[in-house]
Amino acid sequence: MRHRKAGRQLRRTSEQKLALMRNLAQSLIEHGAIETTEAKAKELRPFVEKLITKARSGTLHDRRHAVRHVQKRETADKLFQEIGPKFARRPGGYTRILKTGHRKGDGAEMARIELVQE
Repeated sequence: MRHRKAGRQLRRTSEQKLALMRNLAQSLIEHGAIETTEAKAKELRPFVEKLITKARSGTLHDRRHAVRHVQKRETADKLFQEIGPKFARRPGGYTRILKTGHRKGDGAEMARIELVQE
């Protein structure tokens, strides 16, 4: 039974799902937008928005929490020096999900997740 189990499993173990979310978040921070399946995009949104909220304050404590998930130094620097200050006056909703249709190979619903331009 799945009673009170929030979130999507994505056919992965919890460790694999965490690794997937870390990689997707890192790519989103580096490129500003990525295209993935709709389920992965919907699962990624709260994960990356929590990181951006930490980057808004920019304290050392928040930086250490964020670096647990964004392990590239350059990406973490971009998160705290560019993205965090850009959204400093925005109370939330840093990302946008746009549906892009079906994938040709297996028909999976695809979506583009991007950072909102202020």
